[in-house]
Amino acid sequence: MKEHLLNLVDTSKKYTLDVANAMPPGKYETKPVDSVWNFKELLHHIAYGIEWWGSNYVRGEQMDWAPGTVSKDKKEVMNYLEKAYAGLENAIKDRALNEEEVKGVHATLDHVTHHRGQAVLHLRVQGQEVPEYVY
Repeated sequence: MKEHLLNLVDTSKKYTLDVANAMPPGKYETKPVDSVWNFKELLHHIAYGIEWWGSNYVRGEQMDWAPGTVSKDKKEVMNYLEKAYAGLENAIKDRALNEEEVKGVHATLDHVTHHRGQAVLHLRVQGQEVPEYVY
């Protein structure tokens, strides 16, 4: 089970980073409509969500929802995503997961998938090529 979960996380990480990398740095502040996050804010939310879900539902450590300041540029966002995924990978590696913690990993990845789909829409609106989906 642990190997399966780590493979799921790795696949999610690779595709999320591909999506993040597909947007040129100068378009990280764009958004398809005024009522949604810009691309940078959306990716920051994904990274923070990985940390928050991983803490609360995989490690069982209460973490308040307090996202903090949005990363300043593409490089920082990419680094934050990598750090968040590494934390989730370590949480899986460092323990024998019970059923609820396994559900927590799946819930974390479901949250990523939901918002990554929104990021793909951002790419399309900006006329950027969407990376081929991997699974």
